[in-house]
Amino acid sequence: MGIDAAEASSPLSPSPSHSSQQRHFYVAVDRPQFKMETLVDLLELASHRPCLPIAVCCSSRDELDAVCSAVSNLPFISLASLYSDLAEAERALILENFRQATMRYQNVIAQSGEDKEIKKGEDKSHMVVVTDACLPFLASGESSISARVLINYELPTKKETYMRRMATCLGADGIVINMVVGGEVVTLKSMEESSGLTVAEMPMHISEIL
Repeated sequence: MGIDAAEASSPLSPSPSHSSQQRHFYVAVDRPQFKMETLVDLLELASHRPCLPIAVCCSSRDELDAVCSAVSNLPFISLASLYSDLAEAERALILENFRQATMRYQNVIAQSGEDKEIKKGEDKSHMVVVTDACLPFLASGESSISARVLINYELPTKKETYMRRMATCLGADGIVINMVVGGEVVTLKSMEESSGLTVAEMPMHISEIL
């Protein structure tokens, strides 16, 4: 797997005051060119959970297109994307389909128990890729997509953007995975301190946190 935890020379310590059920992790990637490979590795490991709802946030349309291109042919992913020139009706349909996928996932968990390992290939993970400009508009009546896993493919530079991604994309008991390259570990630590979040190094086996 293309995950290099050794690059994180300064682990982010947990905060005892953090009481949210949402959990935050980071994956340090050795070089930018390995970032997409690492994302695909993460998705493949996560696919052991059937119907897993995943949101991937990107800062730009170019990055969204690159992620969609890399993921579109993966047999264990059902993919959709939200971008600026998407028709309003199509956007509403994508959000509604994802909400339904989240409900199916919750039903699977209720029936099988979250700690039970699910056979790979039993059902596809449901993934939506979105840019910051096209996150759900809660003030306009759109609902949060409430993903179980939120992957920040690009780490936002502003705390406000990070918090908005959480508010619009993450379920109440969701997991955030931040992909960081090089000096971005320092940026993430600064964001952690300024926001009161707890950001820990992701375990080698993602099943430990799902």
